Amino acid sequence: MPKNNVAIVGIGQTKFRSKRRDVNIPEMIYEAVKMALDDAQMDYKDIDAILIGNMDHFEGINFSEMWCGIDAAPGYLKPVVKIATGGTTGSSLGICGYYNIASGIYKNVLIVGWEKLNEGGATTGIITAFDPVWERPSLAGALGPLALMANIYAAKYGITSEQAAKVTVKNRRNAANNPFAHIQMPNITIDDVMNSQMISYPLRLHDCCPQSEGACAVIYANEEETKKITDNPAWFKGVSTAHYYTFGCDDLMFDLPTATIASKKIYKKVGIKNPIKDLDVAEIYEPTSWSELSWTEALGFCGRGEGGKLLDEGITQMDGELPVNPSGGVLSTNPIGATALVRFAEAAIQVMGRGGKRQISDVETAMGMGFGGSLWTELAILGRNPNPLR
Repeated sequence: MPKNNVAIVGIGQTKFRSKRRDVNIPEMIYEAVKMALDDAQMDYKDIDAILIGNMDHFEGINFSEMWCGIDAAPGYLKPVVKIATGGTTGSSLGICGYYNIASGIYKNVLIVGWEKLNEGGATTGIITAFDPVWERPSLAGALGPLALMANIYAAKYGITSEQAAKVTVKNRRNAANNPFAHIQMPNITIDDVMNSQMISYPLRLHDCCPQSEGACAVIYANEEETKKITDNPAWFKGVSTAHYYTFGCDDLMFDLPTATIASKKIYKKVGIKNPIKDLDVAEIYEPTSWSELSWTEALGFCGRGEGGKLLDEGITQMDGELPVNPSGGVLSTNPIGATALVRFAEAAIQVMGRGGKRQISDVETAMGMGFGGSLWTELAILGRNPNPLR
């Protein structure tokens, strides 16, 4: 049992874009940090510690915490810790922050995820992670493995490109209600997706997430501190994580068993019997349209091969029983080092009832998901109170 209950009390996001040439990295990070501090009505002197992370090998800049954590975040003479775990960097930051508060080490922490790729890119960085003989020809970069996932999934369950295209239409339209989202296409159609450029079969351009630049900052606090800061926090009910260290097994390549493992652990921890009924909203990490179909299954929202049916029945739509990615999801915004932290932040925004046009009504419990290399899955469930469901 955690020593302390933990809440999200402040949130800041930049407007995410393909390039932020108007600012340097510390200036960009400061935008999100300032918003989070203002949101919590806190001063930088009030912060106990800073957790900061990005995909530094994409930028080719080492030890970014040594200057970003001091210049852009209130890290002078404070503990500053850098975390980087691939696409899960943001959720690893979030879970690390949770344990720092729950354990009693700090009474509050500032968590910052960011990405500014400059002239680098995800594919350039990821390609070096694969075996040069056996894996690199087909799995180079991010799109190779994701395309293989989609092909295996389609072959096993008869999933069609039209079903995947419906995910893109849903999430891009949702993003149009989110002022921070990178890609906003409220009028996109299934035909638009189907006619877009083929990138890596069966993934078309609109099936894939963008590369975004921007930052997200979140402030966590223990119960005593939270009472001083806000009467409308988002409380952590629980967190969980699971990962493999291989891309070499077909069964691991499409149904994301780490999502199944992590979700079963957290459902048991917080008392969720039926996620469709017990969760009110889910922000999941879907780098492709096909991923959302498959991973709603892995998270137990429906049976295997039924992700398309779940969408067709309207369950994951904005007005459905369990809306998925009302923010527009990763398909619309992907600042890699912050992407998973945005999932946690957006889940908290829903619990707080502060989502504006993207707000789902009467949210009591929300899920945020991180995904990254080594098929890593991290989950957090937040609610209006920290107690497990009964």
